[in-house]
Amino acid sequence: MADPCRLYLITPPALELAAFMPALREALAGGDVACVQLRLKDVSDADVLAIGAALKPIVQGAGAAFILNDRPDLAAKLDADGVHVGQSDASYSAARAALGREKIVGVTCHASRHLAMEAAEAGADYVAFGAFYPTGTKQPLHWAEPEILEIWSEIAETPCVAIGGINVENAEPLVRAGADFLAVSAGVWAHAAGPKAAVAQFNALFERLV
Repeated sequence: MADPCRLYLITPPALELAAFMPALREALAGGDVACVQLRLKDVSDADVLAIGAALKPIVQGAGAAFILNDRPDLAAKLDADGVHVGQSDASYSAARAALGREKIVGVTCHASRHLAMEAAEAGADYVAFGAFYPTGTKQPLHWAEPEILEIWSEIAETPCVAIGGINVENAEPLVRAGADFLAVSAGVWAHAAGPKAAVAQFNALFERLV
């Protein structure tokens, strides 16, 4: 039997720490979350480190991995569980050098199997495809179709993450196509019934589709 898809939670693009900490605890109480990526743009390094230091124990205490977006150097300072790098961020090799062999390094591959194969062959722990749906988090420059998940799951061992505008209502085709993880931000934080209910609903969907 195939392993169920899992939730890869991404923080909101802007957050106020005191208000976000209880929301994060609520989300993590909703069910299985594989990891939480701290994704902050236009924030000082000092703020990223302060926010990361506050959130890491909450994430790890719930059994999830704490991942930092973009910045291997700050991930190393935080002793995060890993880092996620985009094609215009630090290279995979630089990220691996900064964090060592034991940490997670994931790579954005947009809609390119070629980029994904390069990342996988280099040793990436996962590759991320997307965007699959319109998203308010950022303006996607690349669009992916579920077919890329089907092909990847047939030809490669490296896990794949689907990202971009994913919510409970539109997630099923991506799970059926073979995504190992769904990266979700607003689909949890802006859910009408709250983050805990959103995480519970995602997990119910994953269990139904195993």
